[in-house]
Amino acid sequence: MSEREQKDMSGVLFKNDRKEGDKDRDYQGTARVDGKDYWLSAWINTSTAGKKYMSLSLKPKEQRQESAPKQQPAQEQFDDPNDEIPF
Repeated sequence: MSEREQKDMSGVLFKNDRKEGDKDRDYQGTARVDGKDYWLSAWINTSTAGKKYMSLSLKPKEQRQESAPKQQPAQEQFDDPNDEIPF
């Protein structure tokens, strides 16, 4: 196993140096749970009691799919192929 391979049931977070707004995540990284890879995000918050805590979010990493072929415009579905083209 290489050093960079993610172990199952673990994750890693890095400080988000490109944070653009207050709602952007403070930390970002990856996690592996039951053999599936996820994007991991964390925000530092303060409770009403004044205690700091981290809120976490996991989002499945999905393979990028080839773009689906474009559908023809609806009008073309109703064109009569027997119509004459006036030239």
